Amino acid sequence: MLPYSFHTEKNDADEYIPLRNRRPSVRFALCSEVVDDSVGLLFSEEHFPTVTSENADAAEGLERIAKDCYLNEVMIDAATRGSVGSAAVQLRVLKNRLFFNVMCTQFLTPEWQDDAPDTLAKVVELYKTKGRALKALGYTIADDDAAKDFWFRREWDASAESWFDPMPVSKDNDPEKMKPDEKRSVSHKLGFVPIVWMKNLPGGDDIDGKCTFAKAIDTNIEIDYLLSQGGRALKYASDPTLLIKEPATGQGGTLVKGAGNAITVGADGDAKLLEMSGDGTNALLEFVRLARQVALESIHGNKADADKIAAAQSGRAMELMNQALIWLADKLRISYGEKGLLQLYRMIAKASQKAQLVDSEGQKIEPIATDKPFALKWPNWYAPTFTDKLNEANTLTALTQGRLLSNETATGSIAEQYDVEDLPAELARIAKEAADADAAEIAKATAIKPAPDNVGN
Repeated sequence: MLPYSFHTEKNDADEYIPLRNRRPSVRFALCSEVVDDSVGLLFSEEHFPTVTSENADAAEGLERIAKDCYLNEVMIDAATRGSVGSAAVQLRVLKNRLFFNVMCTQFLTPEWQDDAPDTLAKVVELYKTKGRALKALGYTIADDDAAKDFWFRREWDASAESWFDPMPVSKDNDPEKMKPDEKRSVSHKLGFVPIVWMKNLPGGDDIDGKCTFAKAIDTNIEIDYLLSQGGRALKYASDPTLLIKEPATGQGGTLVKGAGNAITVGADGDAKLLEMSGDGTNALLEFVRLARQVALESIHGNKADADKIAAAQSGRAMELMNQALIWLADKLRISYGEKGLLQLYRMIAKASQKAQLVDSEGQKIEPIATDKPFALKWPNWYAPTFTDKLNEANTLTALTQGRLLSNETATGSIAEQYDVEDLPAELARIAKEAADADAAEIAKATAIKPAPDNVGN
């Protein structure tokens, strides 16, 4: 953290402070903007995937748990934190209820099984902390050791969450030899490490993935300083410096200012305001726009300008306009979807077979079968407009009438758009309405009409 504000010219020793040592007064949230946009396309309410399986009861049970535990909020938090490299989501079963905790991976180290490199064998948490912090957690720490550094360690494996007694930091103390804290350690007996480790983007190592905005950090800092300097220039332009040669002074040599007092200068004197033209500010803003565009291109951000969109666009048009951002979110679907959320669903199913789970209202959750594989079904990137829906409806009608697509597949393809949660029940209602309509048509066609009256021969 830079200690000096941007407008602080000199330090206490009356030394000039270079701009690079000052804290920018304007912060341009370019990196967080790209992260928020990409994560929004992943796990917002309209983009959260549904879990599917050949076992309909298992899929329904997982969907119920996802809604009860606000799993979309958990995954938004995980993908946002993981944008720097990695994220970890811990599953906990407390009083037969499921809870999820998004963990900061700064002090976590995963260890993988030798015969299954994609399966966690253990996760170790190790960091240095002050004695006063441990004392606040309930550890017995002497007052004289409150300012000393201690090692803090926890481990998760397939059978337990193990805590260890804090150890003072010294060259003779090895944190690998810390003694277990039996009082705080918990045996979960789930048969797997209750943590899902998610690496952000391909291109990292065994622990961390590639940072989402790494290529834009330097440009973001450059924009911060440019805008800060531009703001400084505008403040100067609103209060320009007065320059006077051989000014007239009042009594005591004090300059007389004000609109009612004329400044008299000598024959060779001069008076002027040191003002700035707006050309420099315009050039600065143009350079900032260019720097923003270059940064967004380097990290596949959203370059669309809302001011240039004259009317509502179709879903397909929005996809084409934000193609780079969609490519980024598409990669993140693999990292946090297939390798994150789907693994979490499998973990939930295994946990449901180990303990009798209940939801937040105390209702029992039946054990979720794992005999059939789970899959994620992702919605469209952008909500379709009425024109898009009409075109899709005409297409599905033509395909079903031409016997190229079943009614079940056609209805399932649009179930997400129309909030159809129970597809079999919806198909049953459609079949009943069709049968009722056919019966009404038959009854109408076969109705006996009254014979006309005979009006004579």
